[in-house]
Amino acid sequence: MRLLITGGAGFIGSHVADKAIARGWDVAVLDSLVSGRRENIPHQAEFFECDIRDKTAVERVFAAFKPTAVSHQAAQASVAVSVREPQMDAEVNIIGSLNIMAACVSHSVDALVFASTGGAIYGEVPPGIRAGVDFSPVPISPYACSKFSVEKYLECFRIEHGLKYTVLRYANVYGPRQDPHGEAGVVAIFCNRILAGEGILINAKRDVGDAGCIRDYVFINDVAGANIAALEGAIPDRILNVGTGQETTTQQLAEILQRETGRTVEVKPHDKRAGDIERSLLDADRLIELRGALVNIEDGLKQTAQWFQQRLNVQS
Repeated sequence: MRLLITGGAGFIGSHVADKAIARGWDVAVLDSLVSGRRENIPHQAEFFECDIRDKTAVERVFAAFKPTAVSHQAAQASVAVSVREPQMDAEVNIIGSLNIMAACVSHSVDALVFASTGGAIYGEVPPGIRAGVDFSPVPISPYACSKFSVEKYLECFRIEHGLKYTVLRYANVYGPRQDPHGEAGVVAIFCNRILAGEGILINAKRDVGDAGCIRDYVFINDVAGANIAALEGAIPDRILNVGTGQETTTQQLAEILQRETGRTVEVKPHDKRAGDIERSLLDADRLIELRGALVNIEDGLKQTAQWFQQRLNVQS
């Protein structure tokens, strides 16, 4: 297989690259390096510095590498930025994705995997409910709207052009290499601050002093594995939730990380953050049926904390 990974210098994309290379695939990374890091790119992978908004440049990459499969991870991934700059969010996430889709069609790519969002698309998930793929989408941010739009465009391209695709709707992904910058990096933020002996904030779910928002945290190894399985044709579903189905509060996250690092820091209650979804939880039964047991939150956070500690040791 010749796999092109858009956003392959990023957190998730680089892990997909590692797994693909371990399988002996030919891998190329397409990344603008706006948020991705060159050091994340495996040395065995061919690298193309390219912005997916540039249709001509994207076409040149496809013509040069001739991929048989594409893992489309590149995105403007910040909800806050999407609210502040909705046009830019749409340019990257919608126009950029359309450029990738068009290139897949013109170069007869066999399989396309699209990184979508479960947390943002489903919106508020009521207590006692886990959002399945049949849960009515409620995209309330420009970011969620752009991701959901791309899902619909993919179906159009399947009908009109025969494009074979898989949509993976991610829960809150965490693990080694996660970028602590941006609201999606709470695990990385907590790891850095705890290891530095600095206090952490628990943004309220509703009232200051509560346990914080409820999230479904899924470990990067399971996310990358789901991408590889989809590319290999082992996931027959067109849309699949990639989460754990287990809920974790921000307070629990802070407690587990302090336990795993062996360090105690001040935990400060803080105001609810504007636009935060109070509860996001995915139905992951189908993923578990297809892929088997997932990494639990304690083991995943232990591995993550160890990685951040090792990086800190290297830097010092």
